Parts: sequence; C-alpha cells; structure tokens
Amino acid sequence: MPRLFFAVWPEPAAARELERVGQELARLAGGTPVPADKIHITLAFLGSLGLDGVGAAVLAAARVKGAAIRMDLVRVGSFRRARVGWAAPSRPSAELLALQAALAGELRLRTFRLEDREFNPHATLARKVAKAIPAGPIETVEWRSRAFTLVESTGDGRYEVRESWGLR
Repeated sequence: MPRLFFAVWPEPAAARELERVGQELARLAGGTPVPADKIHITLAFLGSLGLDGVGAAVLAAARVKGAAIRMDLVRVGSFRRARVGWAAPSRPSAELLALQAALAGELRLRTFRLEDREFNPHATLARKVAKAIPAGPIETVEWRSRAFTLVESTGDGRYEVRESWGLR
C-alpha cells in the first residue's frame, strides 16, 4: 500500500537555495542533504492507505480552499531524535496555518488519525545528521507555494505527486 502525505512545495529558486543550505548543514553536522526536488513542508502525514483511504483523502482535500502561501524561512536547527536538519520561518504565515488547519479538519471528519502534536512547519534539509545543529539564523529564503499536493512516498525513496489543488 502507498504511504501518503499532503505537502506544499517551494518555487524552484527557493528549493535550490534550500538545497544549498542543506548541503552546508550536512557538511557541518554529518548526514545527507535533501535534493531540491524533495524539499517540502508536510501538512499532514497519512501513512499507508488502501484505495478507499486514498479516495477519502482526495475528497477531503477537494473541499479545502486556501490562499497562496508567502513566508520567509529565516532559521535552521535540528530534531535530535529524528536526526534531521531543518529550515523554518520565525513565524509561519497565516495562510499556511489556515491551510493546514482546514485540511486537518476535513481529514478528521473522514476519520483519519493525524498526529496529536501541534503543527510545526519546517522543511527538512538534511537527514541522518550525526550531531545536533544549533538553532540559528540563515539568510532569508522566500518560500512561495501556489498549490498543495497529495504525495506518495515510493519504496525506492522517490516522491510522486498523486494530485494537486491550487491556492488562490
């Protein structure tokens, strides 16, 4: 069964800049940088779903309306237990928070079980880091998203967009 999640993706120039930051984080802390085409912010992780679950996720997303996302990623750090380095905004955009909340609400109406923890928007830039990355500033990277997507994580490490919904 496919493993699925909802995400927003940056524009290509921002993805390339974040890839460069990820390479630097991996160099400093050990680990593997995330390639530009995989850099995203996860809105909701769904896990493995059968065809009915995929259909319910698509129906939930189709009911969500949101505004285009504009925010600046200005800091980096790491999650020690997950062994990832990340970049994040100092304050998430209202549009991103509203999109994530609306999507989570629609998914819960369809009995999806989502993580209980508070939404913590970040873009993973390095995986399997060997040591902690101290939280600190980076040169601002402008994040813009005009759509959100349902993504399948394939067994060979690729991401395939299953469906996309525009943001106005």
